[in-house]
Amino acid sequence: MTILQSIFLGILQGVAEFLPVSSSGHLAVARKLFGLEEVPLLFDVILHLATLLAVCIFFRKKIFSLLCIFARVIFPKKNLSEEEVSVQKEGRRYIVAIIAATVVTGAIGIFTSKIISNANLKLVYSGFIITADFLVLSSLYEKYHKKKDEAVTESEAVEKAPGLIQSLIIGFAQGIGTLPGISRSGSTISASLFCGVNRKTAGEFSFIVSIPAILGAFILEFKDLGKVTGSVGIIPLIVGFATAFVSGYLSLKFLMTMIKKGRLHWFALYLIPLGLFGIFYF
Repeated sequence: MTILQSIFLGILQGVAEFLPVSSSGHLAVARKLFGLEEVPLLFDVILHLATLLAVCIFFRKKIFSLLCIFARVIFPKKNLSEEEVSVQKEGRRYIVAIIAATVVTGAIGIFTSKIISNANLKLVYSGFIITADFLVLSSLYEKYHKKKDEAVTESEAVEKAPGLIQSLIIGFAQGIGTLPGISRSGSTISASLFCGVNRKTAGEFSFIVSIPAILGAFILEFKDLGKVTGSVGIIPLIVGFATAFVSGYLSLKFLMTMIKKGRLHWFALYLIPLGLFGIFYF
């Protein structure tokens, strides 16, 4: 792999990981076009780690807050004020939601791992269309419930974490998002909106819940580290990581704006033609 190829794949990963267009699907297509089918899955996971770093920095305040709340569970503090009790309660609910969603995602990931490794491009392009369907349907649902949704959002002083049932559904959607061509962010955000989670929380939770999923994938593929440095090279790997991080952070910032404005369905205008072209051309 050349440095230019690693730069392209890094930028592609950074942009496609956060925009709801499926980073794994686009990387699979790019590898086919570049003739890089032999690059191990761990290279994709390392690029995912770069975008994971972008998530941690972008949501650093929320993540730090959750870590502090988790620490309070282990080392409880006495004589808390009413406000502190309320913050602790909501934070614990958020942590439970992350755990519940992660467990479901992991269970589904066991079954989808074989499909991922043996996926052909037609399956990837079909996944693009499925992602577009998720985005359009969630947009229509939001439009139908627009007045009710806006009234609830404006009256809530504190953003509420997803409930247990909502978390299980979001975790299931994230598991489906591991399939080739199906966007993880697109499926989880769409599922959150369908479950009644407001836009801001839907976007935030979608990316924070990806942290344990990406770390888990990295641990499972760590055994291929020697293989990836041999077939890719250290310099292209570092360059790919850096470009994925920078482009990922900028894309995440852009996507959060799109989520707040309710414009995720715009990406379907790109995914549907791309999916149809790939299905009939390949």
